[in-house]
Amino acid sequence: MGSPRVIVADDNVVVRSGLVSLLEAGGVEVLGEAADGEKAIVLAERHRPDLVLLDVRMPLIDGVTAAQRLAATTRVLMLTYTATPEIIRAAIGNGAAGYLVHGTFTPAELLDAVRETVSGANPLSPVAAAVLVGAVQNQAKAPPESPRSRFGLSAREMEVMELVAQGYPNGAIAARLFLADKTIKNHVNHIYAKLGVTTRAAAIALWLGSGTARKGWS
Repeated sequence: MGSPRVIVADDNVVVRSGLVSLLEAGGVEVLGEAADGEKAIVLAERHRPDLVLLDVRMPLIDGVTAAQRLAATTRVLMLTYTATPEIIRAAIGNGAAGYLVHGTFTPAELLDAVRETVSGANPLSPVAAAVLVGAVQNQAKAPPESPRSRFGLSAREMEVMELVAQGYPNGAIAARLFLADKTIKNHVNHIYAKLGVTTRAAAIALWLGSGTARKGWS
């Protein structure tokens, strides 16, 4: 493999110049420099680099937004002072291959990270790794979504549908929920529309899991 070909994007000229000097001294070919996300995208389209080193806070187009465009054609490594969890999650979600926070790596480690990212690795500073681990753990702890939520029923409509599925007629449902018969009838009509059915039997069958969902549902 030859020398990595990169673009450096950072609105701080001192930081950007320092990165370029470090990379070139380490055998990395710097194809261009950008002070904003918009120019980074233009340079990437022109030069087709192996990697874009991307800051977060930049004018015109910020790094997190630019990452989504850039990641479609090249590897992206966020290189920033920003360690906000929401920003880290957004950058990774937009396609960034890695996330490094200034002050958490040595020059040699940065050069290694550049080469490893080009080769398919996903380098993360400790704070970024902790954010992603926390996100995965929180997702695992979240209660599973009910399959019935796909129907888009309101809380009241779900309450009505539960009673319909138990065999209660509209009048009995109205009495149990202290609502007017007409109100229950309106709820049932809305439920039918959302479930894509026209009869009570079809609604009950679908609600209980034995009906056929409309095309597009999973």
